Amino acid sequence: MSFEKSINRLDEIIASLDNDKLPLDEALELYKEGVSLSAECKLSLENAKQQVKILDSTEDQDDA
Repeated sequence: MSFEKSINRLDEIIASLDNDKLPLDEALELYKEGVSLSAECKLSLENAKQQVKILDSTEDQDDA
């Protein structure tokens, strides 16, 4: 799933969890999904950050 789709799904999960009328088992499943999506998003951001660092260091070497 793309980063953007994951973020959108996280927003949906948060909205659903804000609803106090969810059964406990459904709320727990949504929470688990949210934790998993959050970890995937964090990993995507870390990978993007690493790529930017690599590109910046390559650009700095080209300028020298």
